Amino acid sequence: MNIRVLGSHGSDLLLKGPTGSKICRSVGFLVNDALMVDAGTLASGLTLDEQKRVKHILLSHLHLDHIKGLPPLVDNLSGLVDHQVVVASLSSVVDGLQKHVFNDMVFPNFFNLQGPRHSILRAQGLEAKKEVMLSGGISVTPVLVNHTVETVGFVIRDDSAAWIYSGDTHLTEEIWRVAARTSNLKGIFIEVSFPDSMMDIAIQSKHLTPSLLAQEFRKIGKPDLPLYVYHMKPTVREAIIQEIAQLEIERVTVLEEGQEIEL
Repeated sequence: MNIRVLGSHGSDLLLKGPTGSKICRSVGFLVNDALMVDAGTLASGLTLDEQKRVKHILLSHLHLDHIKGLPPLVDNLSGLVDHQVVVASLSSVVDGLQKHVFNDMVFPNFFNLQGPRHSILRAQGLEAKKEVMLSGGISVTPVLVNHTVETVGFVIRDDSAAWIYSGDTHLTEEIWRVAARTSNLKGIFIEVSFPDSMMDIAIQSKHLTPSLLAQEFRKIGKPDLPLYVYHMKPTVREAIIQEIAQLEIERVTVLEEGQEIEL
């Protein structure tokens, strides 16, 4: 599997540093050119031709930084594609999208708005712990995690590899139990949003800090498993990186926009 990092942060910001500017974008990962995992940077991170190839979008939850690429995507694709783009998540998420965003007030309801043959978007409800097959030989299993709204992580696999995406989460259990027993697991993507100095806000908003990341990662029992960190708030990115560097984790990578990972 090929994973392109379109966005690895918990917000959007242009950071200025001694060696130039760095664009931080909200979370979005493109898998095998056709599957998006979260949609914060779906439209702004892809060319029009690349957007035309997207067939499935997995959403971990309803928060804005994970869904905000959807409206510009449908604007860009209107009249240009023959296929429907399937938006897959828990029923609370797909229902919430239509109630709060695609409601013909904030934005037209492209789940119902008919083009020449069909609507651009099609909702697909997922159930926790129920594996579903997507196009391209990829299967996905949602796993509930611990956030301020109903949220899932995902086990994503094909014939040769599996990887796990935590979704936004605080201290949790089930997804690490799943990780411990997942065969052919090649990597795990875990969020870290704040440094340890902001532990109070991490607890209130149900996110992780570096020390909490280390605590959760140990639950898996696979210390040599490649760990990929994402969802840093851009304003505290450097503090998070410095604290992660002090952790005794063998194979940890802090993700950046533009990276590609082969599993």
